[in-house]
Amino acid sequence: MLNKEKAIENLLTRNVEEVIEKKHLEQALLSGKKLRVKHGVDPTGEKIHIGRAVALRKLKEFQDLGHKIILIIGDFTAQIGDPSDKLSKRPFLTKEQIQKNLKNYLPQIGKIIDIKKTEVHYKKIEIHYNSEWLSKLDFRETAELAESFSVNQMLHRRAFRERFQKGEDISLREFMYPIMQGYDSVMVKADVEIGGEDQLFNLMSGRVVQKHYGQKEQDILTVRMLLGVDGRKMSTSWGNVINIADSQDEQFGKVMSLNDSQIINYFRLATGLSEKEIIAVEKELKNGANPRDIKLSLANEIVSLYHGKAAGNEAEENWKNIFSRKKPEIAEITPLRIGILLQWYADDLVLKTRAIKSRSAAWRLIEQGGFQVNGEKITDPRKSVNLIEEDILKIGKKNFFRVKLK
Repeated sequence: MLNKEKAIENLLTRNVEEVIEKKHLEQALLSGKKLRVKHGVDPTGEKIHIGRAVALRKLKEFQDLGHKIILIIGDFTAQIGDPSDKLSKRPFLTKEQIQKNLKNYLPQIGKIIDIKKTEVHYKKIEIHYNSEWLSKLDFRETAELAESFSVNQMLHRRAFRERFQKGEDISLREFMYPIMQGYDSVMVKADVEIGGEDQLFNLMSGRVVQKHYGQKEQDILTVRMLLGVDGRKMSTSWGNVINIADSQDEQFGKVMSLNDSQIINYFRLATGLSEKEIIAVEKELKNGANPRDIKLSLANEIVSLYHGKAAGNEAEENWKNIFSRKKPEIAEITPLRIGILLQWYADDLVLKTRAIKSRSAAWRLIEQGGFQVNGEKITDPRKSVNLIEEDILKIGKKNFFRVKLK
């Protein structure tokens, strides 16, 4: 019983930002009741980054305690676009793009959550695609669903409020997104919903819509946000992500490019180390340990989670081999400014290293797969690339460069 209580305490506190109706959820967990724990993922890209894995790992804790995991793949809501923390309208995604994105989704999620299947059914998880019900709503039913929210309630959302105050357009389609996510909770009769701290409005919508349809309101648990490798919010569109599906060397290199200030957060949010072990690492840093050595351990831990311990050790050895050689560095790069981002074209980067002398040769090398950034191949010479200090460029088979920005 003591172990169960400890597991529940850990579930409700570790990496948790907020729990809505915490006392109610704690009592339900202690009672032995099997809860229906919902989490939704929109396939807006082909890869799932480890920032999303924070919620998936919390979901696994519920699963390990014997609760039923309800995974919602938002193939319908992805077409609409989640406006969370967006200061402009998101474009519609096509059904074809979503199907392309979905091809490798479950194998990535399966690296964290048990999605083993019998002949017909999943054992420890229900998997639903929300097009199952959202695509079947007629206009009358959609109007009834929309009745659960007022415009005033929607304008309490920070992103909507700021855009409204600036006189910028907010489409009714964007208002519909949290309502549809809330309807998912109605359809699966969720007892609990898990999401990132930036998803709180959407998660609360589940409570509003459940109440509208006469259901018991779900409890909510939000997890803390893992920042990207450049210190901003982890976002695929910004290119500052570490993906579950990245190669072992790519994951390792990206972790090594982290700012030292992010080390402890990554240990807490992206590894399975205990709090006691993490506090010990924190003490090492305070006592003057080389952050590079600590990051080697962190990178090994993260790679081992997704590729196995042998791969973690191999990736560490590969990284050390690169940096044990004396290689030239890029002393200065002039970026291309795209909006608020500083980026570089792939062919310009290759030429900047002086490993290749002509632009035509640079194009051939890139198109043939001979250019990598932190282990990720880039095959479009005109692709814009985000770089931060200490990123690793590989040109051809033997040329490695460490980025220095001035």
